[in-house]
Amino acid sequence: MVNQLIAPYGGCLVNLIDPEKGAALKREALSLPSLDLDWRQQCELEMLMTGAYSPLAGFMTRAQCERIETDLQLEDGTFWPLPVTLTSGQKVAAELKCGDRVALRDGEGFMLAVLTVSDVWEDNGVRHLGGPVEGVALPPHPDFVSLRATPAELRALFARRGWRRVIAWQARQPMHRAQFEFCLKSAIENEANLLLHPQVGGDITDAPGYFGLVRSFLAIRERFPAATTQLSLLPATPSGGSARALLLRAIVARNYGCELLIAGGEHLPDGDCRRGEDLAQADADLPVAQLAEKIGVQFIAYPRMVYVEDRAEHLPESEAPADARLLTLTGEEFRRRMQAGLKIPDWYSFPEVIAELHRQSPPRERQGFTVFFTGLSGAGKSTLARSLAARLMEMGGRCVTLLDGDIVRRHLSSELGFTKAHRDINVRRIGFVASEITKNRGIAICAPIAPYRQTRRDVRSMIEAVGGFVEIHVATPIETCESRDRKGLYVKARAGLIPEFTGVSDPYEVPEKPELAIDTTSLGIEEAVQQILLKLEHEGYLR
Repeated sequence: MVNQLIAPYGGCLVNLIDPEKGAALKREALSLPSLDLDWRQQCELEMLMTGAYSPLAGFMTRAQCERIETDLQLEDGTFWPLPVTLTSGQKVAAELKCGDRVALRDGEGFMLAVLTVSDVWEDNGVRHLGGPVEGVALPPHPDFVSLRATPAELRALFARRGWRRVIAWQARQPMHRAQFEFCLKSAIENEANLLLHPQVGGDITDAPGYFGLVRSFLAIRERFPAATTQLSLLPATPSGGSARALLLRAIVARNYGCELLIAGGEHLPDGDCRRGEDLAQADADLPVAQLAEKIGVQFIAYPRMVYVEDRAEHLPESEAPADARLLTLTGEEFRRRMQAGLKIPDWYSFPEVIAELHRQSPPRERQGFTVFFTGLSGAGKSTLARSLAARLMEMGGRCVTLLDGDIVRRHLSSELGFTKAHRDINVRRIGFVASEITKNRGIAICAPIAPYRQTRRDVRSMIEAVGGFVEIHVATPIETCESRDRKGLYVKARAGLIPEFTGVSDPYEVPEKPELAIDTTSLGIEEAVQQILLKLEHEGYLR
């Protein structure tokens, strides 16, 4: 059978993994320095090794990056929109020089490739490495194995099925009814087969959000014609909405055998849908349509869609009848309903997709969350934390874990002292444990002093990525705290016997915007706990 698919970008699909060289490279790597790649770097390396970034055969040098920034060209004049380099802050990277060879491994030491360094440079404090790559093995993926296919494998599948013209939907968000109807209509109108190609660059521990995305596509896949639709996973990290990023996505689509790409249709941060023309205008200096012709991929712009109730279908706003009743659901309203567990209209999405989204991000009353007390020694944090934990355990429904300071010190941070650096490490460890509890739909209650704003910000970011975070500043004045000093810590600190004591010889940085501030000077424990419970109810975590 003659393969009628569009040719790879540059004419030849790159494959940087040579099975015959694998054993020799592994032996050589035993004597080479190694760089451990994070999951984002592993995604870039996988895109290189499989040929998704054809015709690239390695990471770019500084001269190549500068040429791309100014001329949008590779050395041979081929159009290319964005630099692809390897960055590293590891000590090993700082010692590398041109001509060195370095083994590239994942976080567990699994051998992925060998890089021959042809350029090393720093830019804004970030060290970049460029040079050709010799692949040994792709990063191991224990998840969704049957849905992962390289460009070569997907092209072979298309050829076997007789597909000649393929349209790609490189999703970064779940698909709702408007996107479903537009993709189906676009495939029919262009007499093309449809590749559902969600971007699943992520990590099962650091960035597991893609699991919900994939499950939502597994749920909706059954609604597409099985003979003309294929679902496969793209191991790319979600890119921005710039024109350059869109053009790189077009190159990737072509390398996977697609000559059409739907541009737009993704959800913006405010929840509304991004239109194709918005993406094309993201970089006004780039003639996107002309550059797309150079790539050989046709863009299909996703328009602003509305639901026409009389016709029971989604249409581009420009095509909707003037006298028709149009329905829309703003992103803000969609998020509000999802968080509150309220019904999403059937015309907006499919029930199986909404069910998967609820599994991934349940309504707030079923989410895990962390209550993070912070304040001076003696402010009442531990007492409030224990009382709150008891009340929540009385209510039942979710597991509650009290990360008591003494218990944490004994079991998690026994080797740490009370220097500024060690106290900071201790708080970050508490934050990590709380994030794991929160991620698994439990309630974590923490009560460290946590005197530094940046550390608290980092802990908040870590936990909010997986659930809820409620910061409570126990704003009891230091005079009251000293009057309660049963252990005599303040007396010793003022006598110089305890160095770096918070509030005396080391500062306490007051929280900027805590969810709640409580002064326990004249407030009883039950009253304070009641304020906290009311705040949790107001935020939607309790019902």
